[in-house]
Amino acid sequence: MGVRFKATHVVLAMLCAMYFITYVDRVNIGTAASEIQKELGLSNTQLGLVFSAFAYPYLLFQVIGGWVGDRFGPRKTLFWCGTIWAVATIMTGFVNSLAALFVARFALGFGEGATFPTATRAMQYWTPANRRGFAQGLTHSFARLGNAVTPPVVALLILWLTWRGAFVVLGFVSLIWGVIWVWYFRNEPKEHASITEAELAALPPRPTGERPRVPWGPLLGRMWPVTLTYFCYGWCLWLYLNWLPLFFKNNYGLDIKSSALFASGVFFAGVVGDSVGGVLSDKILDRTGNVRLARLSVTVAGFTGALLSLFPILFVHDITIVALCLSAGFFCAELVIGPMWSIPMDIAPKYSGTASGIMNTGSAFAAIVSPLVAGFVIDATGNWYLPFLMSMGLLLLGGFSAFLMHPERPFAEGEGRLPSGKVVPAE
Repeated sequence: MGVRFKATHVVLAMLCAMYFITYVDRVNIGTAASEIQKELGLSNTQLGLVFSAFAYPYLLFQVIGGWVGDRFGPRKTLFWCGTIWAVATIMTGFVNSLAALFVARFALGFGEGATFPTATRAMQYWTPANRRGFAQGLTHSFARLGNAVTPPVVALLILWLTWRGAFVVLGFVSLIWGVIWVWYFRNEPKEHASITEAELAALPPRPTGERPRVPWGPLLGRMWPVTLTYFCYGWCLWLYLNWLPLFFKNNYGLDIKSSALFASGVFFAGVVGDSVGGVLSDKILDRTGNVRLARLSVTVAGFTGALLSLFPILFVHDITIVALCLSAGFFCAELVIGPMWSIPMDIAPKYSGTASGIMNTGSAFAAIVSPLVAGFVIDATGNWYLPFLMSMGLLLLGGFSAFLMHPERPFAEGEGRLPSGKVVPAE
């Protein structure tokens, strides 16, 4: 007899593949940047603008995309998102100007904007409640695995097919994933032909009745501390994703292959961090039953560890020590992913797609500002370490803002409103 995989495990594996592919398509430009910069004659400031192009529609579609995922379901939403971002990646291989490159990256952000909030909606119904931290940590570890393998893979593709051919190949891989997803996935687990009764019994119950309308004001009131905390994390993340290959190449005079290998080593630390953070958060929850302790302890530890890890690079510039410090910093920063992406499901299970979209606007806004500021600072000062010094300040703020989050308080209908309908401040 052949091995039979559980439907819930296959769905989780497909979401892991999606996270992997989306991050390959996001960060491929970081490795190709030196070749693109040379061919199109771009400054670091212009390159920062190109890096940020992805984030403008990505920011817009965090909340809108989360609503679309809630309204139309993950099956159709992720299929069309995958098609759009795949075509945008292929388009990048045919650009001939700064404007065209900006448009292609803008389209990529348009396609990927709804993916993570919608994936959270899929996990809401396909993952047992006590495995949410693990599922979020695992899927995001595959995102970081995408970060890690992208530099050497893109470097090899560039040497084989040029940077243009590299984008075309990666875009077609994304198209294949979209076709498999729409063929296999079902919005309702009970409608899947391969799911078992035992699997269904372990999944959280579905709400009955009419689809609830999103209470935007009260929900925003509960989610803004989560969004602020995730912005601080996102600032550091997007500095790593966009500038790390160029940091090693230009600051240490490395060729594209060597810089890609150093960047890849740093990103691999994030793969481990994502998984560890999610598992730790779930274990603390299982042992204590305290949701706030489970989420905040790991999140604050991650911010603190990342800050302390980056501190030595301000004084020691040996490439090996710097690479180790950056790896440790990325590992610690990625510890926050599992607990942070569990918080929208903890707070607002009925609106988890929308709530996670609200949270991810923090990272999306950071994806606009962080690369722009970094490019400007590098052009203005020639110092590649200053952007990391700025990230340390954001990590400190994130550690403090985490204490404003309250995942232990499930969002209640009518929260934040008096009987008269007047809004009162959320706790």
